[in-house]
Amino acid sequence: MCLLSIAVNQDPEWPLILVANRDEFHARPSAPLAPWPDQPILGGRDLTAGGSWMALGNNNRFALVTNYRNARQSPPPDAPSRGELVTSFINSSLSAPAFCRQLDTPRAGFNLLLMDGAGLWHYSNIDARCRPIGSGVHALSNALLNTPWPKTLRARHALGQALAERELTPHRLLQLLHDEHRPADHALPDTGITLSRERLLSACFIRSADYGTRASSLLLQHRSGRLLFMEEGYDPDGKAVSLRRYSLDRPRLIPADWAGAASSADQAPDA
Repeated sequence: MCLLSIAVNQDPEWPLILVANRDEFHARPSAPLAPWPDQPILGGRDLTAGGSWMALGNNNRFALVTNYRNARQSPPPDAPSRGELVTSFINSSLSAPAFCRQLDTPRAGFNLLLMDGAGLWHYSNIDARCRPIGSGVHALSNALLNTPWPKTLRARHALGQALAERELTPHRLLQLLHDEHRPADHALPDTGITLSRERLLSACFIRSADYGTRASSLLLQHRSGRLLFMEEGYDPDGKAVSLRRYSLDRPRLIPADWAGAASSADQAPDA
């Protein structure tokens, strides 16, 4: 994924709400949200490297990965796919903190969002810290959790507004990140890419011929445990071309008494 917003224990009926956009080159082959025939996983699949950007296991484990963008640093030679981290975590029996502690293979920069049935966690190999994510509304893109990029601020505001207005239908939630606003140049982050590329990537929903938002996903869990996992796919023009929907009965991915790490504001990095 490249942008997500998540609400944890902010609504009495829906204690977990996650919306996310996957941005990728349109030419990179991938399979949409579906059960995998060879592993107990429900998610999309990268057909080039074999991993996933967002997936759910049948063992009440969930993982999502975003790239950490810093064009000034070259990735390690022959670094393994970051999408492999998603499937490795789901197939592991380790807690999220224990799983993160044993990640010592050099890779390009990444963020992981992990749910292990005991709580919700964020890990990045940029600072090598596994942090609990507390109740609140959070956003993540291609920097650390809650870094105040214009797009993450807009994504967090959009989900907060939907919560305030009780507009929590699946259709409404899937539309939250369909925001093509581009901020002024002075507000853009400096990640080492060209200004024209920084402008393109600054929108929540990216539309271009070679690279753009290929899917929007929704993970929504009711207080009863019922889980809805949806994905809407788009063509290079940004037109919706597919919709996948799976409804599952599960224990809560985040326990009702999960305290985590306090408020979303407390999670913002010093950057």
